[in-house]
Amino acid sequence: MKLTKTIHIALGSNKGNKLQYLQSAVDAIFERVGAVKKISKVYKTPAFGFEGDDFFNACITVETELKPKRVLKELQTIEVELGRKSKATKGYESREIDLDILFFEDEILEEKTLVIPHPQIQNRKFVLQPLMDIAKDIKHPKLDKSIERLLSECHDDSEIEHVNIWLKNPRKAYTFNDYNYIAIEGNIGAGKTSLANKISNDFNAKLILERFADNPFLPKFYKEPERYAFTLEMSFLADRYQQISDDLSQLDLFKDFMVSDYDVYKSLIFSKITLPEDEFRLYRKLFYQVYKDIAKPDLYIYLYQNTERLQANIKKRGRNYEKDIKDDYLEKINAGYLEFLKSQQEMNVKVIDISNKDFVKSRADYLWLLGEINE
Repeated sequence: MKLTKTIHIALGSNKGNKLQYLQSAVDAIFERVGAVKKISKVYKTPAFGFEGDDFFNACITVETELKPKRVLKELQTIEVELGRKSKATKGYESREIDLDILFFEDEILEEKTLVIPHPQIQNRKFVLQPLMDIAKDIKHPKLDKSIERLLSECHDDSEIEHVNIWLKNPRKAYTFNDYNYIAIEGNIGAGKTSLANKISNDFNAKLILERFADNPFLPKFYKEPERYAFTLEMSFLADRYQQISDDLSQLDLFKDFMVSDYDVYKSLIFSKITLPEDEFRLYRKLFYQVYKDIAKPDLYIYLYQNTERLQANIKKRGRNYEKDIKDDYLEKINAGYLEFLKSQQEMNVKVIDISNKDFVKSRADYLWLLGEINE
């Protein structure tokens, strides 16, 4: 998973349908820069530094995986696509849309094409007032003063008026409100953990991740599968039961739902492949005794990837004990999952083929995947 940064962006428009320009910009930023976390009120302010129509101004908080210069490039592209033309004269002038990076967490950057924090924040009430709505306590990394204090010390005497209209957060088009518990499943290297992390971060979900990395039998199994298969599956059985029963029983009042990167029934799927028939029958009896009271997910998402993509993903993440996984083993796992899901008539299952998508690198692919889940 890439690290995300919390950034703040100012939006302004004083030409045409100003509200629509602001909303279109917010939508485009969500699609191309990152998740929009907070949106300020919209304020009407006089043109600053030139004669022109009043502006509509707002600020937004965004979480992004992009670097500062890439964010700047995306914002400039959005401005052009929304109709902004190159300046006809020096200085300020009317524009359909104006997008400025204000803060990039606490980064300080001073280059010819980009200065962060924006050098005029402390001098502009039309920036400080909407920032107060969404980030009043954050500190300016160079001035070491909060937004609240900067506003109280600002010498800009421009009139600023709250407009009784609200910008919509495009994130709300993707909703998980109907679910208390979502499980994301897939083959080795399918992207389960990456998707669970992204959904948890973007939609305020409690994250439950499988603790496979701590299992001492996993590397041994890949070296000697016949010798360690039963031991491995029993250790997973015990650990998954302990983890899922603990996590599902502990309510988090500050989270909207739970999302996990595994479902307990994967134990049956993998054990059927790895164990001899007699051992599997014994294992299955133990499994149903242990898991009979565990809640099933409200939504079960299966990420399907073809074997070639799975192998590429496994190689990319570079776990030494996975390097010798064979194609036929991955194909058996995919077949086992699909056979299992066909028999789950009472479970809400979505099988999504992401073989030609990369939702980790491409935000467009990620939003496509959210759309498929919400369809």
